[in-house]
Amino acid sequence: MNCIVIYCRIGFESDAAAEITHQATQQNVAGYVKTKAQSGFVIFQCFEEGHADKIIKNVPFTQMVFARQWFAATLVENMPDEDRVTPLVEATEQFCSEIKLCSELRVETPDTNDGKELLRFCKKLSVPLKHKLIKKNRLIDDKKGSVNTSSNKRPIMHVLLLSSSVAYVGYSYTNNNSEFFMGIPRLKMPGAAPSRSTLKLDEAFIVFVPDSEKEQRIRSSMNAVDLGACPGGWTYQLVRRGMFVQAVDNGPMAESLMETGQVKHFTEDGFKFRSDKKNIDWLVCDMVEKPAKVTKLMIDWAVNGFVTELIFNLKLPMKKRFDSVYENLSLIRTELKKYNIEFKLQAKHLYHDREEITVNLQITKMPKHLKY
Repeated sequence: MNCIVIYCRIGFESDAAAEITHQATQQNVAGYVKTKAQSGFVIFQCFEEGHADKIIKNVPFTQMVFARQWFAATLVENMPDEDRVTPLVEATEQFCSEIKLCSELRVETPDTNDGKELLRFCKKLSVPLKHKLIKKNRLIDDKKGSVNTSSNKRPIMHVLLLSSSVAYVGYSYTNNNSEFFMGIPRLKMPGAAPSRSTLKLDEAFIVFVPDSEKEQRIRSSMNAVDLGACPGGWTYQLVRRGMFVQAVDNGPMAESLMETGQVKHFTEDGFKFRSDKKNIDWLVCDMVEKPAKVTKLMIDWAVNGFVTELIFNLKLPMKKRFDSVYENLSLIRTELKKYNIEFKLQAKHLYHDREEITVNLQITKMPKHLKY
């Protein structure tokens, strides 16, 4: 088992390929990528056995921007129509002998039109496959009382169906993967939200803020600033979480948000606005501008101690998107380290993002002389 399967958004295969190649180099892992345009996934083929496991274990998945999900895998081809379960189970023998039991089975497809047509077949295949894996003692039987707190720390077993006869089979580590089926959080569009952009911030809160930290980091009565707020898609997510929002945009805000009493509208340029409050908990920003300009603005808010935590979008260029992302993230790291600011930085090409990525910057410790 010496390859890694990486799910990504259609059209971003080359960016996911560049990213995994970069991460493999950092781990001194040699290999090459196999990509197909518009496929929704890429393969990184390691030259040495065990190196796929090394990467998915040692590289923090939170540092993978373009990957929705990943797992170490082996390819299964020519599955007979009359029995697809047997070759899939046989393919699990190699890695299950090392990792023992898996806690969950996910039979998935690429997020493409062709892949979606296989989803019904995935559900149909899952039942007999799961039964056989449990019988072979390779998957925990969650119907029995044997599941304990250690079971949710065991690896996830993945089957990625490319067709009815071809699949990748493998595993990911529960503490270093996406918790969601196909790497996609399933969200519903709130009827009261003024724009579909609201789903981006909703997903960002889910992806960037673990459940164990939500009570501390996302609380009612917090103060927030939304730059480029009109008509209020992101402001809506802050308001529904009980925050008080300074919404900054020359355009109009949705009346429904203004009527809550939690929003104050500033008709100003988001790049020039500075809050008169000294206790801003959250800054969010979804302005259509060059990524370098937005990055410098976010750095300015951070190094001056204006805010504790930020979520913002960086619009991607048509070419060299991977390079643009890493240049901007590197600039943030460099500038904050220059001022001895302690922080956590994550970025993700979210399901609800398109030609953009979403970044989360959490200031964990600010030097006293920099506090606003």
